[in-house]
Amino acid sequence: MKKWSVNFRIWHWVNAIVVIGLIGTVLLRKGFLSYKANAQIIIDKLSSMDVSITLDQAKNIARAIREPMWEWHIILGYALAFLVVYRIILFFTQSGKQKYIGFQESDIHHKVVTVGYVVIYATLFFMTISGLVIHFYQDIGLAKATAGEIKDLHEAVYQVVLYFVPLHIIGVVIADMRDEKGITSDMINGGKN
Repeated sequence: MKKWSVNFRIWHWVNAIVVIGLIGTVLLRKGFLSYKANAQIIIDKLSSMDVSITLDQAKNIARAIREPMWEWHIILGYALAFLVVYRIILFFTQSGKQKYIGFQESDIHHKVVTVGYVVIYATLFFMTISGLVIHFYQDIGLAKATAGEIKDLHEAVYQVVLYFVPLHIIGVVIADMRDEKGITSDMINGGKN
């Protein structure tokens, strides 16, 4: 029997792509496509062509430029919602609860890793729910101010995901070099129990 089922491996790699895509859209929004920074660029460029606009007009143009990219964040958010539900279903399979079997007998390192996975799963669950609430706040009758507070919390909790991804990759590389040889290939080909 394979250590990791095909379903779990597909979930893992699709989830990785979706989470990296979500992080990418946030980094683009806050960096290269920041409406505040780009508004000033728009004003300066138009000014050099003897066209003047207000800061608010420039911000509206900058927001319009980044809007198609932000649609990807929403689409990837829906994909994450599906993946979170699918991971909950997978938990009830042998492969899906593999990391949690024998938790009490595990050494401290494996306990910390396991708790880390539980934290990231809980974080992704929260990010999914809060993202959906932010997106549909009017449809569910939520006040804009309340949606704004949830958005602030959503953005704060995002930091957990932002730190987890590189830590996970570094941890896998270290584990592969030390005591868990082939951990990456196991997540590709399934490994052996």
